Amino acid sequence: MCVCVFLVLGFFMMVATSTMESLLCSCLCVLVLLGCLISSTESKYIKYNTSSNIVPGKLNVHLVAHTHDDVGWLKTVDQYYVGSNNSIQFLIDFRERAFKMCWIRLCQHCWRTRIAGLYMLNRQAKALSILIYLNHDDHYCGNCCAFFQRWWREQSEAVQNIVKQLVNSGQLEFINGGMVMHDEATTHYIDMIDQTTLGHHFIKEEFGKTPRIGWQIDPFGHSAVQAYLLSAQVGFDSLFFARIDYQDRAKRKDEKSLEVVWQASKSLGSSQQIFSGAFPKNYEPPANFYYEVNDDSPIVQDDVNLFDYNVPERVNEFVAAAISQANITRTNHIMWTMGTDFKYQYAHTWFRQLDKFIHYVNQDGRVHALYSTPSIYTDAKHAANEAWPIKTEDYFPYADVENGYWTGYFTSRPAIKGYVRFSSGYYLAARQLEYFKGKSGLGPKTDSLADALAIAQHHDAVSGTEKQHVANDYAKRLSIGYTEAEKVVAASLSYLTDAPKTGRQIKFQQCPLLNISYCPASETDFSNGKDLVVVVYNPLGWKREDVIRIPVVSEYVVVRDSSGKQIQSQLLPILDTFIGLRKYYTAAYLGVSSTVKPKYWLAFSATVPPLGFSTYYVSKAKQAATISDTYTPYKSRNQKDTIEVGPGNLKLIYSEKEAKLTEYINSKSKVKESIDQAYKYYSSYGDDGTQTSQPSGAYIFRPNGSSVPIKSDRKSPLTVFRGPIVHEVHQKISSWIYQITRLHKGKEHAEVEFIVGPIPTDDGVGKEIATEITTSVASSKTFYTDSNGRDFIERIRDYRKDWKLQVNQPVAGNYYPINLGIYLKDKSKELSILVDRSVGGSSIKDGQLELMVHRRLLVDDSRGVGEPLNETVCIHDKCAGLTVLGKYYFKIDPVGDGARWRRSFGQEIYSPFLLAFTESEGNWGDSHVTTFSGINPSYSLPDNIAVITLQDLGDGKVLLRLAHLYEVGEDKYLSAKATVELKKVFHNKQVIKISEMSLSANQERAEMERKRLAWKVKGSTQEPHISRGGPVDPQKLVVELAPMEIRTFIISFKH
Repeated sequence: MCVCVFLVLGFFMMVATSTMESLLCSCLCVLVLLGCLISSTESKYIKYNTSSNIVPGKLNVHLVAHTHDDVGWLKTVDQYYVGSNNSIQFLIDFRERAFKMCWIRLCQHCWRTRIAGLYMLNRQAKALSILIYLNHDDHYCGNCCAFFQRWWREQSEAVQNIVKQLVNSGQLEFINGGMVMHDEATTHYIDMIDQTTLGHHFIKEEFGKTPRIGWQIDPFGHSAVQAYLLSAQVGFDSLFFARIDYQDRAKRKDEKSLEVVWQASKSLGSSQQIFSGAFPKNYEPPANFYYEVNDDSPIVQDDVNLFDYNVPERVNEFVAAAISQANITRTNHIMWTMGTDFKYQYAHTWFRQLDKFIHYVNQDGRVHALYSTPSIYTDAKHAANEAWPIKTEDYFPYADVENGYWTGYFTSRPAIKGYVRFSSGYYLAARQLEYFKGKSGLGPKTDSLADALAIAQHHDAVSGTEKQHVANDYAKRLSIGYTEAEKVVAASLSYLTDAPKTGRQIKFQQCPLLNISYCPASETDFSNGKDLVVVVYNPLGWKREDVIRIPVVSEYVVVRDSSGKQIQSQLLPILDTFIGLRKYYTAAYLGVSSTVKPKYWLAFSATVPPLGFSTYYVSKAKQAATISDTYTPYKSRNQKDTIEVGPGNLKLIYSEKEAKLTEYINSKSKVKESIDQAYKYYSSYGDDGTQTSQPSGAYIFRPNGSSVPIKSDRKSPLTVFRGPIVHEVHQKISSWIYQITRLHKGKEHAEVEFIVGPIPTDDGVGKEIATEITTSVASSKTFYTDSNGRDFIERIRDYRKDWKLQVNQPVAGNYYPINLGIYLKDKSKELSILVDRSVGGSSIKDGQLELMVHRRLLVDDSRGVGEPLNETVCIHDKCAGLTVLGKYYFKIDPVGDGARWRRSFGQEIYSPFLLAFTESEGNWGDSHVTTFSGINPSYSLPDNIAVITLQDLGDGKVLLRLAHLYEVGEDKYLSAKATVELKKVFHNKQVIKISEMSLSANQERAEMERKRLAWKVKGSTQEPHISRGGPVDPQKLVVELAPMEIRTFIISFKH
């Protein structure tokens, strides 16, 4: 044994390249030789046999070495990577850990010793790579690319080549492969696709590999979209996860149905099914098998000459744990997840024990242990030829204990959720404009925003379950990315509006804080005689009309369209509530105190072609524009019982006396419905001092009793503004809740803008704020919520399809994540609500829908984050609770007619108009393009098709994704196949090649479908015919899409 070690260290001496390194190795040799002289002569070298494969007929225990490293949580992503800020959480530098868990074989004929990993000793500009020869029988799987990509870019070519050998040999495997392990409740499907594509592109470009396993082990519940879209359609053969409801898990253990074939889409059925496995407990090893350096599980002490020899005991415990898991698992294969959060900091402490277990367990022979990966495990399950139970829909909501429903995070940190959604829609539009101009190799790019958005999808980012300083870090990254993308948009619009293509740079400004009335570009008095030029870009594939609102300082303004024709406009006063928000938050976030105080919102209607822009001009006028009529009931001498508002077919009726909404009337659809809209709060359950206490927190929603109504302030009654374009109803609900309800001309829905906060906590009680709409719709306990903005899933109050629910939290246990909308219906009507960001929502009683819009809590919920969800905003040393400004929209339709609004308008919410501003002297239209469409001017996409990706890949290639927006049977006209004519989409280019790709664009679709495993299912019935779009004829270039289908293409153009 001593000779062997001496030889290894002698080898290090030969490869050392500096005097200090030689001295270090020499010292090590002396120490080792000294150890040899005083060691027991009876000890002997044990060569552990780990070269095991699957053994038919035995119970095979697949040991999967893994660590779960969050891309931000208690520390920021950079702090985790470099190993700083250890006062919060002690972790060593990720770069030191990077490959400690990987089992590397460089040459089999060299010394068969092992040290866990690849160590980089960086000195000045020179790096000495000490590469240790490792056993060839072992495997490791890596998940998130955000850390690995950083590490990879720091490595020398020599190290990169070694890693590529490991990947090619199968010893290092990429699973999942996205930049992060994204959340599944609070993410939008477009963001999920984008972040996965980013990671898959990196893996394909650097290693030529395509991940085939989904590994969503830590998200807090699991969505249908993750199963059929982000697993099956990216080419995965299986999907593994940990967090399912404790009642569901207990039943599945009894039935041996933790592993299933998941058919998550009603529209796509078995064509997009995925083999899925929930772990028996969590993503950790069985009890007593933890081997981090500071863990207390008994090691395998196998030296008979020393005390505490325990090989028989440890083998017996291993076998017992394996048989116990086998009793709840189908086939003779089980997986042990050997690792958990932030493990393998000292990987040899793990692998030393795993080697021993494999060696001695296999000598024992009762069960068989082997190093494995999820791919090896999946292939073994498939080879067993088992018929698996079918799972449909999703795994929400998730509770880990009786009162521990993880439904609070659906709303936690609503401001960061809103910022992510805003940035996502902006990124989609910016990429389109980047393509229309042509991606520049030197200028600004959208890549920074892509990276920031990818990191923000992490399951402790947009979810709101991170520490406050980490949330600040995510927001900072988004801000930096947005600023860079803003330059791309400005440069692209400058290029596209420059008619003679002179190359002149037009300085376009944008207003990301327009929601709080801050837009310096429009806050001019026009005294210099210049026009304000407003370029309005539409990222949707169909012509669109919507109302633009910008702050102005004077009523003497006029608006003209692209042709110079004056158009109708309306002025609405900017009230003190908005001025207060503007002043506070510009000072907090921008560090500026604006000296300008705008007086009005200028509203006008803009019509914009598909994937194009229109231009509008705001100029000084001799006469004042139309100022909204104002009606305040208590100031009026002619008080009526009711107030009617609405400039079009939709009318809302308010009670003057009660200052609240009472009736909804649509003269076109003939819908007439009693309606009430109100606010309430749930007192958050605190720490009751018991051992089983479960407070509300960043993750958990646990109300302490029934909701408390927030009564409208009678001293501040309704204020109504009416004009030709929009009617507004302003309500001061309380000193910390303000609401504006808008009805626009030509629209048949209501828009509700709310300002909530700071939530008062002077009484020592945390509060969770909800808004609710109540009607007489007889919904029979049934309502519908979206899955990541895609499919709608039926929910039934106090009911679970997969098990008999024991109801212990009648409110929290009925909350679901909402990214697009929620609706309910009866035999005649349906009520729908759409949202502008991820929120939690439910129907707690028939005819009622509610959304949780803000939370402020004073106690941590003991799920790891270690601080209360008590968001504050500070200016200098003065802090106040966070105020949230957001919107939601509601509509009542005849039953069966609501889907068109939910789908079409939902797409408009996600992709709002993009506004850019500049100034002009003279006639802008004489020297600039005033209207533009990126597609054939006579063409628009079908109403049921959206362009969700249009991205310049360089070298004359573009990435195009088209999505069918409707499910099967959702709409009698639009739930049908639709076609897109690519020759008209790319009317000014010549397509020379089109390749249909997987969803993440890392392999051709035909190859992906050829490789995917087919799984047998139990008790399957004849399912309806599944419709799919046919192949694309390279001559005709017509793409066909069936309901809920997304098709991805890489298209090459002739230069």
